[in-house]
Amino acid sequence: MPHVVDFESVSTAGLESSPVAEALAGLRANEARYYRNKYGHVFTVSPASEAPEAVEWVSRILREERDIVIGSRPLEATTFDVEGLRMAYVFYESGLSVNVMYGIDGGKRAVGFKLAEGMEIPEELAPRFKFARQKSKLAGVIRGSYFVIKGEY
Repeated sequence: MPHVVDFESVSTAGLESSPVAEALAGLRANEARYYRNKYGHVFTVSPASEAPEAVEWVSRILREERDIVIGSRPLEATTFDVEGLRMAYVFYESGLSVNVMYGIDGGKRAVGFKLAEGMEIPEELAPRFKFARQKSKLAGVIRGSYFVIKGEY
């Protein structure tokens, strides 16, 4: 069942099994605040088991674009369209958040990685990406990286 991510009262609901659950909840809330402020979009997530199409779409893009398979278990996922972009998010037990931004009529297409504070860079990403740091009131220090999608999905 989908639930709205509250960025004013951050909750670890759905993320409890993560060793960095509080930081991951802050990261998820940070994304919710961004979409509310920029697009007026209410950010909702579902358990990954209830959103297999989102998890598979993100996994397929990672696999086909960069031969990346995320080793951590997906906990929550979401997909939505906003201002000509198809967005997908998967939040993993390790504290990793992967998002896909896919311009429906071409344009911007990229995969973003964000690491919750306290987690190590996953071995499947460490040798391939440099991670920049940013501070967030909700999530502490977020480390992020991305790559541009070349194929059609």
